[in-house]
Amino acid sequence: MSFSLREYINESVHVAPLAVFRILFGAIIFISLVRFWLLGWIEDFYIKPQLHFPFYGFEFVKPIGSYIYIIFAIAALSALFILAGYKYRLATAAFFLSFTYIELIDKTYYLNHYYFVSLVGFILLLVPASSFFSVDASRNPEKEYTYVPRWTVGSIRLMLCLVYFFAGIAKLNSDWLLEALPLKIWLPSKYDLPIFGPLVDEIWLAYLFSWFGAFYDLFIWIFLLNRKTRPYAFPFVIIFHVFTAIFFPAIGMFPYIMLLSSLIFLDARAALYLLKLFKKLLKIRGISTPGRIYPIQKLLIIKPLLVIFFSIQILTPVRYLLYPGELFWSEEGFRFSWRVMLMEKAGMATFTVKDSLTERSVLVNNSSFLNPTQEKQMSFQPDMILQFAHFLGDYYKKKGFSRPQVFVESYVTLNGRPGQAIIIPHTDLYKQKEDFSHKDWIARYNHDIKGF
Repeated sequence: MSFSLREYINESVHVAPLAVFRILFGAIIFISLVRFWLLGWIEDFYIKPQLHFPFYGFEFVKPIGSYIYIIFAIAALSALFILAGYKYRLATAAFFLSFTYIELIDKTYYLNHYYFVSLVGFILLLVPASSFFSVDASRNPEKEYTYVPRWTVGSIRLMLCLVYFFAGIAKLNSDWLLEALPLKIWLPSKYDLPIFGPLVDEIWLAYLFSWFGAFYDLFIWIFLLNRKTRPYAFPFVIIFHVFTAIFFPAIGMFPYIMLLSSLIFLDARAALYLLKLFKKLLKIRGISTPGRIYPIQKLLIIKPLLVIFFSIQILTPVRYLLYPGELFWSEEGFRFSWRVMLMEKAGMATFTVKDSLTERSVLVNNSSFLNPTQEKQMSFQPDMILQFAHFLGDYYKKKGFSRPQVFVESYVTLNGRPGQAIIIPHTDLYKQKEDFSHKDWIARYNHDIKGF
């Protein structure tokens, strides 16, 4: 085994798949950022709200008002530079920092593919993806290489494999496989779709999609890694992500990002063919093949960084095992674990702020402080409920409350089951602190969902 690992680390492969990935990643991210801008979401999500929900440990990441447009412009321009392979190291560093900064401002808008984009941005910062078919290589032949260490391509492949693997493991639960939930809830609303519209009420369709989704995530990465099965796997990649985009447009760019990212599994011949198509489309000079091998000594510090990085990526999705209770209910360890579209959750939270000294109390209108998306997400996520409670306590303390207490009645429904209180009644949330320990003020869920 040690010999095989050493052989893998020292082996060189053609850089073409890495170059294709760099180009497509830059293109789809640029499109995503422009779309976000044009839809007006920058102002709605990052400028108008008077309160944001930062991630625990990143409270120092603050919004900067209208200047956030500059950060988005940096991220979009950096994505274009990544696409072109121009000022590559500077561009990837600028992209990773700007995009990650945006995502850390408010967990309300957390999506798995945003997290994925940040992680890939970090990997691209470390690997020589601009050493072929790039502006940098064209301007300076000393930076042009045809072959790179195999693990530089493998690192992005491994990232995709981890996403698929953990997403598949997460689907091995009783609601997804035995109850076809939440697809059984979501599909009937798609009655206006052509061809499938008349079938969306059929229970068998929800089960078919649920089981296919589980098998896809569990095994597609294996078929993509295998050279013999790869040609048969790519049609399923296209079908899966196109259907996901059609049936669930609310998840935005995720299907397209994952579809294009899967092209990192192309072999060198197919990747070179795509590069030739890009050459014709963009009317740029021919693809040179100098046969130079990227010097491994330039990447000596990169390997230990990637080992640490992937160790974190393997451990983070399983940290939920450290917490008792139902994961979908408490969501302790839920984020950053590639649990994609696994539950339908909704809630209603009513906050009361009391002054224990004067007995004065106020019933809070949540919409006075939160936008609709924030209010919706906060209503069923305990850590966001806690953050809002602390905001309210601080707010009313400034309004003259000497000893504020914050209580909430929050009723939540999970996968269509009857709603129940998610916070133990009469808990003064203003006294509770956010940390990595189990939140014992979260009420026990009355149902049992079996699985991972």
